[in-house]
Amino acid sequence: MIGVILREGESIESALKRFKKECVNSGIQSEIKRREFFEKPSEKKKRKIEAAQRKREKRKIILLRRDRA
Repeated sequence: MIGVILREGESIESALKRFKKECVNSGIQSEIKRREFFEKPSEKKKRKIEAAQRKREKRKIILLRRDRA
């Protein structure tokens, strides 16, 4: 659970800004978006396979750039 303790002399606006930043960094927003609608197991599997392919391609590009340098 994310929480923000108000610092001495800190305004509510800056504490709210810190809270929002922590929410984004922890991935809560993306998790809520992902769980908004039911995802069939086949769709979940397809999404994971596509993510793995993107990751593989990124690594391939990084290795190619490293070899050139």
